[in-house]
Amino acid sequence: MTASRSPAPTSPAASAGAPAPAARPRPGAPGEPADAPDSVGAIYEGLRAVGYLPGESTALVSYLATKLGKPVLVEGPAGVGKTELAKALARYLRRELVRLQCYEGLDEAKALYEWNYRKQLLRIQAEASGTGWDAVQDDIFGEEFLLSRPLLTAIRSERPVVLLIDEIDKTDQEFEAMLLEVLSDFQISIPELGPVHSRTHPVVLLTSNNSRELTEALKRRCLYLWLDYPALEHELAIVHLHAPDLSEAVARRLVEVVGMVRDLDLKKPPSIAESIDWARALLLLGVEDIDADVFTETMSVIVKHRADMDVVAERVGLKLGSPADVA
Repeated sequence: MTASRSPAPTSPAASAGAPAPAARPRPGAPGEPADAPDSVGAIYEGLRAVGYLPGESTALVSYLATKLGKPVLVEGPAGVGKTELAKALARYLRRELVRLQCYEGLDEAKALYEWNYRKQLLRIQAEASGTGWDAVQDDIFGEEFLLSRPLLTAIRSERPVVLLIDEIDKTDQEFEAMLLEVLSDFQISIPELGPVHSRTHPVVLLTSNNSRELTEALKRRCLYLWLDYPALEHELAIVHLHAPDLSEAVARRLVEVVGMVRDLDLKKPPSIAESIDWARALLLLGVEDIDADVFTETMSVIVKHRADMDVVAERVGLKLGSPADVA
């Protein structure tokens, strides 16, 4: 994946990584950034209103981030809603979402900025013969020749944005060092132009799947939030939020089964979004109970590796029983 800049989605996204439910009213006047929340309770209700059901620590850290102006480092296993938190904050605060998707080998030319060399060359060729290099150099290193990448885009934005630096653990320590100026001073130094200071103060979230240890220098500049798979009652509330027509019995059984699957040693445990997908699939199929047959037929919604499917079928499917066993 490459670095990208995208507006905040217009439809509510899922709570804790789930797909969006039906559209619901959004806080703030259309086209205008919402005021910063005045309490932890306000941000809890605001995130819930846009389809994200936060835990207490998530609401608290999100509130502190908006008030203190500090970046937030969100760590946890894949599929617990780290990226969705940034999207939900963008919707709630009515800010554009600027996203930098990290990957191995990401450098400053893709993250910060680069010069438009083709345009510079055309300008040099268009200059009258005999023009000195100093005059040309001053001309071609102006802002009109600068190609903004996500970090510079967020810093230069005239309207407040939410900056998401996604999966920072996929980069190296050199890239982390490059980020320190942005995270501490909200500026980017360009040798030819000097420092570019933020015009507005972005809300910054960095996510990590905890695949490697991040540097202490980066952690010192951030608030910290650990997100894990939710407890049963919390995930049940998320399922009800996004599949309200699913019966209480089936929803509770679904969450229990997902918990059993996550307890196994799998290549990829089911994410919260996949729990929501499974709930919606069962609702469409008119399922009234999750027995071994139903589980086997729909297991691929939450289990995405062939080797994992064999393990799950043996360890979980057998525990569920079949309609004949119940009879």
